[in-house]
Amino acid sequence: MRDEPSCPPPPEDVLEISAPQQFAALAHPLRQRLLFALGQRPATISRLAAQLDAKKGNVAHHLKVLREAGLVHIAETRQVRGGTEQYYQRTARQMVVAEPQAAGTAAMLAAVAQELDRAPAEPHLTLRHLRLSPAKARELGETLTKLVDEAEEETEDQPVHGVLVTLYQQAPPTSTTGSA
Repeated sequence: MRDEPSCPPPPEDVLEISAPQQFAALAHPLRQRLLFALGQRPATISRLAAQLDAKKGNVAHHLKVLREAGLVHIAETRQVRGGTEQYYQRTARQMVVAEPQAAGTAAMLAAVAQELDRAPAEPHLTLRHLRLSPAKARELGETLTKLVDEAEEETEDQPVHGVLVTLYQQAPPTSTTGSA
């Protein structure tokens, strides 16, 4: 049978996460991993389940949550063996969380931990705490963003690498001594 494109809008370049439903959708490691997996090209539930070593029913449920939150959409449908195969795609190439919430951050870090655990090559993981002026912190953040944006190669034959970049100001210690 003929392919039946559903003509979705092309993915946005950047989507700012701001709605409560989006934050709720991001608060599960499998949904984070689905977004990672859909970062390169559209995929079916079967393909995603195999890639993530998950059950198709779980993948379908979590894709529904992501779709209702506006984070993925059906990019294409095809008629196959008497059924309809749906290809899911992220709604944006890059998703930015302007004001991170603890549950979403925890889920993202759990998803990254799962990805690191399954990585075929030894990952590079470094955590450093630096003393920086506000101006130097802003400069470092801009440099990291530029470095990641410029690093991607356009060739399909290269392996996909995950990059997690975060720059945050550490909270000052709370005083444990009484002021009396």
